[in-house]
Amino acid sequence: MPLPAETSPTAVASRLHVLAAALLFSTGGAAIKACSFDGLQVASLRSGIAALALPLLLGAARRGWGRPRTWLVGVAYAATLVLFVTSTKLTTAANAIFLQSTAPLWILVLAPWLLAERFRGRDLAFLGVAAAGLTALFAGSAPPSATAPDPATGNLLALASSVTWALTIVGLRWLERSGERGGLAAAAAGNLVAFVVVLPWAWPLPAAGALDWLTLGWLGLFQIGLAYLFLTRGLGGVPALEASLLLLVEPVLNPLWTWLVHGENPGGWPLAGGALVLAAVAARALLIDARANVTPPAAGKPRGP
Repeated sequence: MPLPAETSPTAVASRLHVLAAALLFSTGGAAIKACSFDGLQVASLRSGIAALALPLLLGAARRGWGRPRTWLVGVAYAATLVLFVTSTKLTTAANAIFLQSTAPLWILVLAPWLLAERFRGRDLAFLGVAAAGLTALFAGSAPPSATAPDPATGNLLALASSVTWALTIVGLRWLERSGERGGLAAAAAGNLVAFVVVLPWAWPLPAAGALDWLTLGWLGLFQIGLAYLFLTRGLGGVPALEASLLLLVEPVLNPLWTWLVHGENPGGWPLAGGALVLAAVAARALLIDARANVTPPAAGKPRGP
């Protein structure tokens, strides 16, 4: 008797691939803080390694480099990469990842303008919950510490990264709707842009030990490169909703690894705020899926983001 599709070995393997990607993504906070290079140096060198790794690991990342849209989306992704690394160096890993996870707030604002996708009244409830979480993240920030020397500036950079990440997601959807399917090329191009643009501010590099270079290698080859390889393999056999929920493992584990490795305690309010943000994201994804299953979209009209 054949297994149901959702429990077949292929489906299980796809879920494990997505979870593996989320696990690798989640190591970013602890690894960034473990490296003695400053934020701009980490951002540039990590992206330089990833810009080489992605085309080597993924054939699709080698196609579409000549399209202007690929580079436009790549610039938004490059800004996200740099802002996230620098914010992680300045504030707690929890605040950096939770604030970046507020990107759906900005997508709701940007999608009607950039993609002509409708904003629904019921989305206000999710905006309200996510805004409450955002308030808790800012109001309850921990005082400066060895691993988070400037939480106020770091929080602002992390919030900026949520805006650029929202622009990246909107841009990737724009590529898909245009039929170009250049998401992986945009990711590789974004890493190349981040490396080249930030390198002048990262130079000269300080003397560093083998552990620092190994950490940078991990960030570029595994935390980005191998993670994308797992993600692309997994997405072929996992529905978009389930994949988005599985990827919420990243913001859950990111502060945990940083606490285990560095003893960084973000405090109760930021953790509560992060939980509200993730709950709002998950609940809205579930509602979108339920709505899509009940009422199919009209011909020619895109569904919400």
